[in-house]
Amino acid sequence: MALKVTKALAWVAQIDDRPGALASCLGALAAAGANLQCVIGRRQPNKPGTGVVFVAPLKGRKVQKAAIGAGFHATAHVATLHIEGNDKPGLGAEIARVVGAAGVNMRGLSAATIGRKFVTYLSFDSPADATKAAAAIRRARL
Repeated sequence: MALKVTKALAWVAQIDDRPGALASCLGALAAAGANLQCVIGRRQPNKPGTGVVFVAPLKGRKVQKAAIGAGFHATAHVATLHIEGNDKPGLGAEIARVVGAAGVNMRGLSAATIGRKFVTYLSFDSPADATKAAAAIRRARL
């Protein structure tokens, strides 16, 4: 299976760094019917007492309305690629090499494998960088 490379729109919210804060914002999305494929949450060391959570995708008006109500907004300043396919040793390193060789700097990366499949989200500083990275990954036929 060739890699499937698509653009994704990530949403982000700032949350309190306290027990239950993440469950609360994710619960609002779940109640609206969101089917998330990616959740990344972490503390913000430069803003003590706060955390940040990224989610993708948020499809449908009802889900997006609930997301806005829970403090989420689309990440206009971050362009994201969703990559999935068959896993193999060294694939993450090869994707990073191809993106770097294309002259594109990644802003972030999240990856996981389940069985023989993998999924990766790459984030970039601009849509142009995401487009350039996607083209390089597709050309590489990894």
